[in-house]
This record gives sequence, structure tokens and C-alpha cells, in this order.
Amino acid sequence: MNLTKIGVVFLALITACLGIQAQTADEIVIKYIDAIGGKSKLEQIKSAYITGTTQMMGNGAQSTTRILEGKGFRLEYEANGQKVVQVFTDKGGWQINPMMGSTTAQPLPDEMYKGSRGQIFITGPLYNYAAKGNKIELLGKEGNDYKLKITNVDSVETTVFIDGSTYYLTKLTRQANFMGQSTEMTISFSNFKKTDFGVVFPYQTEINIGGQFTITNTLDKIEINQPVDPAIFEMPKS
Repeated sequence: MNLTKIGVVFLALITACLGIQAQTADEIVIKYIDAIGGKSKLEQIKSAYITGTTQMMGNGAQSTTRILEGKGFRLEYEANGQKVVQVFTDKGGWQINPMMGSTTAQPLPDEMYKGSRGQIFITGPLYNYAAKGNKIELLGKEGNDYKLKITNVDSVETTVFIDGSTYYLTKLTRQANFMGQSTEMTISFSNFKKTDFGVVFPYQTEINIGGQFTITNTLDKIEINQPVDPAIFEMPKS
């Protein structure tokens, strides 16, 4: 190979490297937003009514989720014949969880609330991230995935993985408290479909807590901008 050819190859490698470096966190977020439906669609989302099935510890149950964008999230399902309710709002959270010895509404532990209250946003943590109090940082690539670190208003850090081909958010990881111990929680997203509203959502979610506990949610239907009564997010009085 003569010097001219070597120079051409070297220049191509430099150009490729510069191209990778030029991909910023904001550019990846823009591509992600475009991939799932676009800014104009996402800004129209005000509420969601979601039905599906929750699989946990070998048992399956129908689940219902109601979300009021930026205000409240309520998940309900049955486990061993007992109703479980989990609620997050922009001000706090509570749950009724007989499996944890609670048959009446109890406030969520502070750490659990701070780590998961982002569920009140149907649009996710990346859309309009600064207005939601989030900061983002591009960590690089892992295989075909872009890795971004999201730090929320409570300084909770979450690493999200954006597929470099589809620009869908396919996985996130964060530290969580499980049985009194800090462990890594991984949430994987798959079976992406476009709703009648025109926005793409993952219809299957798998939550893995330290390899010890797994919850799988399979969605049947997502209805956007259905009426949601804000009163359902209020914690019942004992």
C-alpha cells in the first residue's frame, strides 16, 4: 500500500471517529423522539388508560394503569386473590400491598418514590427532559446501543440504552432497594407498537431486580387522552 492509499485510509478513520464524537446526547434524544412519534404528537398527550397482564412469581393477573401526565400514576392488579395498588404523584406516593403485610394504604418509602416517580410522565424521561428536572449525559456506546445517564431532581441516576438502529429506548438500569439491600434493577422494553394515537410504546416490559425477582408486564391496550379523575391518586384515609 503506497503512502497515498495509507493517507486515504487514515483520513477515513479520523472522519469516522469524528462522526461518532459529534453525536451528542441531545441529538440522540431528538432521534428517539422522532422515532416514537415526534414532538408534535408527544406534546398532545395528557392522559393514558392502559390494560394488560402482570406476571409475577409464576402467577398472572390482569392489570390496569391510569396516568395523568405529570400529575399521577396508578397501577392496580390482583395477586393471590388480593388487590395491589401502587400510586405515584408529583407530590408523593402510596400503596396497598397485602404481599408486604399492608392491607391499607401506606406511604411509599422515600427511596422508592424518588427512584420511580418518573412514571407519572407518559412521555418518558427523555422528552422535554430539562423541564422535568432531568439532566442527561452521553456515556458512549455498548454494542449498537447508545448509553445515556439520566439524573433526576432527587439525584437518582438511571442509565438508559437507545438502540442505534431504531432509536427506541430498549433498556434502563438503576440501583434499587430490595429486601433491605441495594441491588441493580434492570427494566427491558420490547414488542414496540404504534398506538391508534400515532405514538410508539413498548407492549412488553420485564423488570429484573438483582436476578432474584422478575415481573413481566404485557400490555393489551393503550388509550391516549381518555378522561382520568385526579381523585384516584389521593391516598385513602385509614
